[in-house]
Amino acid sequence: HGKTEPMKACKVPFTSFLNQIVKTQISLCAISAKGIQGSREMARIDLERMKKYKSIIRQAGQKCDVDPALIAGIISRESRAGNQLVNGRGDHGRAFGLMQIDPQNSGITPVGSWDSVEHLIQATKILLSFIDVIKNKFPSWNANQHLKGAIAAYNMGDQNVRSYETVDAATTGRDYSNDVVARAQWYKRY
Repeated sequence: HGKTEPMKACKVPFTSFLNQIVKTQISLCAISAKGIQGSREMARIDLERMKKYKSIIRQAGQKCDVDPALIAGIISRESRAGNQLVNGRGDHGRAFGLMQIDPQNSGITPVGSWDSVEHLIQATKILLSFIDVIKNKFPSWNANQHLKGAIAAYNMGDQNVRSYETVDAATTGRDYSNDVVARAQWYKRY
């Protein structure tokens, strides 16, 4: 693949957000490390497994106009780059694929195999749809806040995003969007 487009050319203004992240809390599952460092450690641990998916992550990013680092951040958080999946499923068999689409809660039928570009494109489009929902729900938020709200909504639904200050209050580990952003920030270097 050629050079990656700079983030400002993408629909999702991610690079500036990565550089501005200030507040991050990490769930207990993030080993004993805490904060941004804990997220980065999880991303580092997942790196070797993530390399297997680099090509399809880039393809999905290009197709959806989303920074591949953000896709990798979600994959790392959701499935530990596939390491927590059994036959492509996680969350006690309820969720599917590297990015863990949950058909029961979302009503969306997964496409492709669990580790396919089709799956990553579908899941990334779900994230993008949440950006639109959050923009409509919170028109006064800036682009970074919309993105963080969408990441939280990807985990637990937009109905649970009630304010920017409590964006992660109902997410897994109460740190989902902060954790994904910190992991993506780390993956941005690769």
